[in-house]
Amino acid sequence: MARDTWFNDQFYTSYFMWDSFTAGIAMSSMRNDMNIKFGNDFAELEYMNITVITSNKPYGVHDWSNPLFDGRGTPKFGLKKGGVHSGHVQTGITDSFCRPKGSKKGICEDGYTKDVSGPEAVCVRVATKARANMDKNSPLDREFFKSFLEALNLHENSGRFDIRAQFPFYREDLYRPDFVNKNIGKSVIFDMDMSPGDFVSLIYLLKAPTETINLKGILVSGNGWANVASIDIIYDILHMMGRDDIPVGRGNSTALGTPILGCKYVRAIPQGSGGLLDSDTLYGLARSLPRSPRRYTAENSVKHGAPRNTDHPDLRQPLAFEVWQSIKEQLDPSEKITILTNGPLTNLANIVLSDKNASSVIESVYVVGGHIRDENRSKGNVFTVPSNRYAEFNIFLDPLAAKTVLESTLDITLIPLSSQRKAASFRAILQALKHAGRTPESSFVHRLLLLLHDLQQKHKLYRHMDIFLGEVLGAVYLVEGSNMSPSLQPKPISIVANSTRRIDGQIVVNKQSANLVKVLIDFSTEEYYNRVANSLGSKEQSAIIGSFAEQRAIWSKPPKNLGP
Repeated sequence: MARDTWFNDQFYTSYFMWDSFTAGIAMSSMRNDMNIKFGNDFAELEYMNITVITSNKPYGVHDWSNPLFDGRGTPKFGLKKGGVHSGHVQTGITDSFCRPKGSKKGICEDGYTKDVSGPEAVCVRVATKARANMDKNSPLDREFFKSFLEALNLHENSGRFDIRAQFPFYREDLYRPDFVNKNIGKSVIFDMDMSPGDFVSLIYLLKAPTETINLKGILVSGNGWANVASIDIIYDILHMMGRDDIPVGRGNSTALGTPILGCKYVRAIPQGSGGLLDSDTLYGLARSLPRSPRRYTAENSVKHGAPRNTDHPDLRQPLAFEVWQSIKEQLDPSEKITILTNGPLTNLANIVLSDKNASSVIESVYVVGGHIRDENRSKGNVFTVPSNRYAEFNIFLDPLAAKTVLESTLDITLIPLSSQRKAASFRAILQALKHAGRTPESSFVHRLLLLLHDLQQKHKLYRHMDIFLGEVLGAVYLVEGSNMSPSLQPKPISIVANSTRRIDGQIVVNKQSANLVKVLIDFSTEEYYNRVANSLGSKEQSAIIGSFAEQRAIWSKPPKNLGP
């Protein structure tokens, strides 16, 4: 994985085994100390007085970046005034203090280790030099390299299982539906950022009658609630539902016009509290899904911009724009595409900007997101940026993309936060699921929503879990809109973009705007909850394989003899 994702073609000459080397030094020291043998097999050690630098020169100058000194009569922890901890503290990757104008190299040293004297120093044993290989005939020039390879190749304590050894009858089956002699509904692309609500929406779309919609592809935003490698969960759900035919495309990991590192909008996604660490595993429930043969991979090829071909470039993860192009090329001359977006609008904006003919094949767009500032001053939901009171996450995560899409000539229906909140009652949806039919997919959704509700009730860091539940409204409205007594109102809107985090992503009514967006104002909530539950509980288009436990049972016994 490290080699396949390396930034250039010099992996074997520029990759250093710092972590492995450090572990080797530690193990050697512990082993030798235990055996009353001093010294280290892999490095030369010496005692030094060191400290970890937490600030930058000039020391003793207070610019209100240093909480250990600024505004305090006495520094915290007894630190020395004018010492290595008393200067400017780096405030972020784009801190202008650390990046002098006209220079490509930063000057800040936060986190550096320095040899110092005085009360700030700690006496520790430091590895100062790696020991040379004692075997002069070996092509390896370090003693650690030799030991590392020997340990790696030892049969003793080697790994006992891979999936094929663990399951003697393991096989990789791909499930595809048979659409022969079937009427197929409108072509739909689902653009998601892999929040919990998005996965519920995906399952709902897969349950919708194919005569109504034909889900042709999935685009994934990497600048949303989960890491892009969580695409594996999408593959697993598609496998469960018998739709291994649906392609999945990976989108960008940052907002339009922002650097790959340090995107100020993506930083709004919390680690935990529903974001990243939680969504990456679907709160731990992803392990209960059947395992798809399709997996997210770092495989790549020169043809697609990589510095070199990896071992299996044919297995590379398709990009969102590639999936779009592939679907577009397969359309009949009179066929058009409907797009449902449940995350940042980065993928759709890239399509609009990169494909000049995109608007001619896009029939309509349903955007789940946005909060229109109105007279009652109801607040948005970007709880990690308290200064921005009126933005909604999906728009805030890429305001420029939202502006590109929502102020375009596309036929857009907006499912705003105000409507989502009407579809965000855990009690109502759980009650409806309880009285509906039971299928593997409805059971999985019930477990997920029950877990989110429980977290919301018990932990203050999860009070916002209902924002994910409201996201399901977009998929239901796309499929069942006319049956939900909807009320739509056209509005001329504008999106604030490229300003400050305090107002970016906010939507305002702008009577001078040339384009109108249809906004879902109201609908029958009772009808909504019943249709969600009844669809998930229906035996039609239900799971082909219900869980990993069911899959394990299949892999643990020989396949049935189907005849000679």
